[in-house]
Amino acid sequence: MAPGPDDLAAVWLTVKLAGVTTVLLLLFGTPLAWWLARTRSRLKGPVGAVVALPLVLPPTVLGFYLLLVLGPNGAGGQFTQWAGIGLLPFTFAGLVVASVLYSMPFVVQPLQNAFEAIGEQPLEAAATLRASPLDTFFSVVVPLARPGFLTAAILGFAHTVGEFGVVLMIGGNIPGATRVVSVQIYNHVEALDYAQAHWLAGGMVIFSFVVLLILYTLNPTGRKARRV
Repeated sequence: MAPGPDDLAAVWLTVKLAGVTTVLLLLFGTPLAWWLARTRSRLKGPVGAVVALPLVLPPTVLGFYLLLVLGPNGAGGQFTQWAGIGLLPFTFAGLVVASVLYSMPFVVQPLQNAFEAIGEQPLEAAATLRASPLDTFFSVVVPLARPGFLTAAILGFAHTVGEFGVVLMIGGNIPGATRVVSVQIYNHVEALDYAQAHWLAGGMVIFSFVVLLILYTLNPTGRKARRV
């Protein structure tokens, strides 16, 4: 049995959500990761803990509080209404906000590790050549941290594709608007339509394997370890 129109719509929505989320996480997560890698502030610990919170927090908890904050009586909901955006829960924009928050550690932490691994010597060399901080970052840091950017992008995209609890809480189950692949699989299983569920679930298994294969193949640390 081939996937139906609702399945294909869920796949497209999931890819779109993961793509938008990954781009936003790279834009906002890069300066945050750089700050975490370089700062000596006492706030580094608390900020790092907040970033890593989705790793241990049940997604339904995050989704619940996002509903409260972005709802009509929450501070976020009142702001979006004042700005003329409307309420974000049960919209694609709401899914993006939830996904950015929930996938943040999967992008920020690889970038932070990559920045910390660069060390001080390349930055000091750039400073002796009178390179500005911005020029140093794009000319020295970004090329050296390229594996970290690749890992962050892949993990951020893949983690967003696999989300279930938080997207169900904040987005609901609206066909063509907020129904992603994981929710569609749940619908098929709930309806005892295992044949259709196999199409999507099998695709997720293959996708997850390919993601891990790419990470292990392109990870330079893994290659060095195998040579040793």
